[in-house]
Amino acid sequence: MTRTPQPHPDLVLTEEVRDALAAGRPVVALESTIISHGMPYPQSVAMATEVEDIIRGHGVVPATIAVLDGRACIGLTPENLELLATSKDVAKASVRDLPYVMACGGHGATTVAATMRLAALAGIRVFVTGGLGGVHRGAPESFDISADLSELTLSDVAVVSAGVKSILDIGLTLEHLETGGVPVIAYGTDEFPAFFSRSSGFKAPMRADTPEEIAAMMRIKWALGITGGLNIANPVPAADEIPVEKISAIIDQALADMDALGVKGKDATPYLLGRIVEISGGASLAANIALVKNNAHLGARIAAAYAAG
Repeated sequence: MTRTPQPHPDLVLTEEVRDALAAGRPVVALESTIISHGMPYPQSVAMATEVEDIIRGHGVVPATIAVLDGRACIGLTPENLELLATSKDVAKASVRDLPYVMACGGHGATTVAATMRLAALAGIRVFVTGGLGGVHRGAPESFDISADLSELTLSDVAVVSAGVKSILDIGLTLEHLETGGVPVIAYGTDEFPAFFSRSSGFKAPMRADTPEEIAAMMRIKWALGITGGLNIANPVPAADEIPVEKISAIIDQALADMDALGVKGKDATPYLLGRIVEISGGASLAANIALVKNNAHLGARIAAAYAAG
């Protein structure tokens, strides 16, 4: 059985999560920004609930992470999920925002980066999300690069995603991850997936075909003292993908609309995802939900394999 570190004393863990970690049973972390800023209500809560159920179906404990009333919570109740989805006072909280939101006693929906950091502090080694943040288009001029990438060099957590979000510069994102020494492992494919689409045009740096292979990489990486996470890129199911040529035109239109409105910074991704839902007639939302569920199945299996080691 793989040993995990003790949770940080300032974290608030549910009894279910605390007991599982203490016993060395598998736990999977889940972000909360997708609930408050990534999907419309009520689909967001329905998705979050179903994803937790999928993980439990594999005998693994889900731990959705957020800041509530200034406290970092590892594991949420159904009432907490409703609050995150419906309250107007939930901040989008990355790592840099955690001290501010917590000191103010506020609510914060954690991004990929913040969820990674809090999961690592709790001793959770596997985290499931939809898409990874990365290098934004035009970054050579704007310097707009997601904190998700720097966090992957710092926190010892394996992040299961459907690649990086299609709205980003995938080639530059892969270069940035290589520079940071982050293993990028495509699951069951030689090509790096592109969130809504199974194909990106970029070869995956590494490939794994079983959860056990990924769990072995996790153990070896951290046993060698190599700090930081891994990105497991899991393609959206073929039946649910939006082909590259179709989604590319939709993304271009959404980017043009965003530029016309002057939306920038941390508001860019929520705006773009929402606009893409509108332009696609809801097809992107259906694909987003499908890929998160698919990632939950894989993440739970990886967590179980890692705990068994």
